[in-house]
Amino acid sequence: MITLYTWSTPNGYKVSIALEELGLPYEVRPINITRDEQFAPEFLAINPNNKIPAIVDSDGPGGRPITLMESGAILIYLAEKSGRLLPQDARERYEVLQWLMFQMGGIGPMLGQAHHFLRFAPERLPYPMERYGKEARRLYSVLESRLANRDWLAGSSYSIADIATFPWIGRHEWQGISLEDYPAVNRWFQAIAARPAVERGRKVPQ
Repeated sequence: MITLYTWSTPNGYKVSIALEELGLPYEVRPINITRDEQFAPEFLAINPNNKIPAIVDSDGPGGRPITLMESGAILIYLAEKSGRLLPQDARERYEVLQWLMFQMGGIGPMLGQAHHFLRFAPERLPYPMERYGKEARRLYSVLESRLANRDWLAGSSYSIADIATFPWIGRHEWQGISLEDYPAVNRWFQAIAARPAVERGRKVPQ
């Protein structure tokens, strides 16, 4: 059984969506980050970086439990455990991993900063608002170009690269972005949002 430690954030949704798509049995342990539960000793024993999500799989490699932090690593693990959402073909596999790393290194960190300075910062600071707003638009332009003539971000089918990126695009309004300005991204986003497993995963934790 997989235990998922999570909260209602884009990074949390990545893993709950993947688990729903893969049909793997799991139980949820909510970690309410608005109450600083990520700093509790019990959770720090699982993830010393005090971030969600994290998982504990009682049936890990070799039949022994495994604990994992970092959403990208968790997605790769779940895909390899199930044999789905990460192609076996070497070229397609590296294409998926490349776009997964694009999300981990660009989409997540930069759009997260846009969330903070455009929506949550106690002061409206022009420089970071302009900097991260501009970077958000640049990243959306990269996605728009990538998706202009293809259904999915990488490989020939839906993959963990799409799952990783989707929840961040779901917060586009927080980033000062209108999807009407990015029609290819909007088409891709709507196609993923309509998937039943994605709808279920976006409700975790209840």
